[in-house]
Amino acid sequence: MSGEHTDIGAYSMGLLEDQDRLAFEDHLAQCPSCAAELAELSPMAALLRGVEPVGLPEEPAEATVTDLIRRRVAQQHRRRRWQVALGAAAGVVLIAGGIAVGVATAPQHGSSPAAAVVITGQRHSATDPGTGVAGTVGLLAKTWGTQVSLDLSKVRGPLECELVAVSKTGERRVVVGWLVPAAGYGVPGHPGHLDLVGGTSIAMKNLARVDVDVVSGRTLLSIPV
Repeated sequence: MSGEHTDIGAYSMGLLEDQDRLAFEDHLAQCPSCAAELAELSPMAALLRGVEPVGLPEEPAEATVTDLIRRRVAQQHRRRRWQVALGAAAGVVLIAGGIAVGVATAPQHGSSPAAAVVITGQRHSATDPGTGVAGTVGLLAKTWGTQVSLDLSKVRGPLECELVAVSKTGERRVVVGWLVPAAGYGVPGHPGHLDLVGGTSIAMKNLARVDVDVVSGRTLLSIPV
């Protein structure tokens, strides 16, 4: 690497003598690569100004200063990528009130392999003799209400559906809504079940049943709890 390129860190820290600074600025005007790297290093250099690195000589070499700043910038980039990853993970947190995660899974020995993970808590199952739709719900009492998980099969689309929690007093609360594709779930040719997790503000002890309804239409399945 040429001398001009190694001056980037020292220049950003204000460590160059006037003659060297002017020479570097002439080089900078003709070198897009150095200009881009300087723009990246400058914010970190501003934070490091006035801070004496432990273990370095009183007048550190230009290459040492550049390496120090580059390491700090790399650490910042890794931290920023980790924060983005955490933000993405937070996007799948389940919140009471109808936000849910849905997964289509292929059944094995008559049940979904993911059901053991998704269907948690107190389990209830039913099959509607008219529609043929089958489902299992899992209920978990929460401080905010009830977590409701559903494993659904033997349903064909296209349909827009919703899972509705019904209290013992007749109060109805939508847990989650979804679209059933034309191929359906848990049927010949498309054996994958639909697994969903959502929540309702109705306390678990006050629930009477959960319904799988077609939006603005009929009830496909009722599961007493």
